[in-house]
Amino acid sequence: MKTNQLARFAAAVALCLGSAGAFAQVAVVVNAKSPVATMTAEQVSSIFLGKSNSFPSGGTAIPTDQPDSAAVRELFYTKVTGKNTAQVKAAWSRLVFSGKATPPKELASSADVKKFVAGNPDAIGYIEKSAVDSSVKVVFSAD
Repeated sequence: MKTNQLARFAAAVALCLGSAGAFAQVAVVVNAKSPVATMTAEQVSSIFLGKSNSFPSGGTAIPTDQPDSAAVRELFYTKVTGKNTAQVKAAWSRLVFSGKATPPKELASSADVKKFVAGNPDAIGYIEKSAVDSSVKVVFSAD
């Protein structure tokens, strides 16, 4: 009897922990002084999938990525591009092999992405919405 209760409790805890990421919000950010005010999911997707290397306003876009191990990465790609990280890696492998594009610069964490974007007027990245501060400007939110 106790084993059954313990198993149900463990399953409930696992469900809660596993779904915590589903409630996370992702913010696509640019430099606070960037002329870019807002972007659509399609525009963001084009930059992060190597289909475009510029902002809607015409300026060069330098995308930054996060490690495979970062939960925000899977959430970002799933919500914004409709692809999982394995599909994104495969797409980038094809682009790199053909010489058509260079993948986004990978940084270690949301804090590193925010710091890089804050210091580079052409940078664009994604971070947890809770990490946003005045050093960056949100141009798209994936809730």
